[in-house]
Amino acid sequence: MTRIWTPSQVANLQRTGRASWYRIEAAVDEVTEISIYDAIGEWGVTARDFLNDLNAVKGAVELHLNSEGGEVFDGMAIYDALKRRGKVTVVVDSLAASISSVIAQAGERRIMAPNATMMIHDASSGMAGNAAELRALADLLDKTSDNIASVYAERSGGSADAYRAAMQSTTWYSAAEAVTAGLADEVRTNTAPINKADPVTSGVPAPVPELDSAADRPALNADAIRRALKGLRP
Repeated sequence: MTRIWTPSQVANLQRTGRASWYRIEAAVDEVTEISIYDAIGEWGVTARDFLNDLNAVKGAVELHLNSEGGEVFDGMAIYDALKRRGKVTVVVDSLAASISSVIAQAGERRIMAPNATMMIHDASSGMAGNAAELRALADLLDKTSDNIASVYAERSGGSADAYRAAMQSTTWYSAAEAVTAGLADEVRTNTAPINKADPVTSGVPAPVPELDSAADRPALNADAIRRALKGLRP
């Protein structure tokens, strides 16, 4: 597959200093792979840019997610566009949190990578204002959270109240737990391909590596050790 830098990504790079980290790749089997590896909204992948690029894609779509979430209304617009489109498979590669977990529900097939995580929680805001404004905001947040819970319930056939309760507790799901909760359909099996040219080693003890002597190794001073460890992080 060939990496395509979309006009929207280039424009965002010129506007903000970096491209929104999603990509669209056309495969020979006419399934287009889209990766969202960024926040949702103005600081990452906006609904406007995403939908402009999505409209240029023909055929089935495989959407890969690794996103901490972001702006609710941008995420809802992306979810709705994918749902209307149909022929969408969603694969959570690592994280689908907050509004990204809603986007994941747009898939006709929802696949979790074995070590992927999904998180759901209530909508939140950092707004400042007077008492009346904040009371109105609280009502809006409840309404928005109820709307999100209804997406989970519609997709899974479960209860919106049950999902809302899980959201209020900020619930994190492993891949298997997401399937059990009705938020995904399956856990992808990662099986390394076997190269027939490789020798069969099953049941054969691994050879013991030959240990060199201290006399064969050059002395390591403190500077050499620091250079060797440069770039490592805990």
